[in-house]
Amino acid sequence: MAELVNLRTVRKRVSRRADAARASTNRLFYGQPKHARDLAAAQRRKFSRDLDERRLDRDDGGDT
Repeated sequence: MAELVNLRTVRKRVSRRADAARASTNRLFYGQPKHARDLAAAQRRKFSRDLDERRLDRDDGGDT
């Protein structure tokens, strides 16, 4: 006896796979969302600011 297949379910499965492939391509093409870019930029600024605050340079002209 042959296996019964619900064609609607198969069509939905194929459609979901195609949508996932298209979404993956779009993620690569368009990159990160704006909120993720803004968050990464803020983290870089904070890291740089924190690093500058902890710098051990002496600007008073002393030899030591």
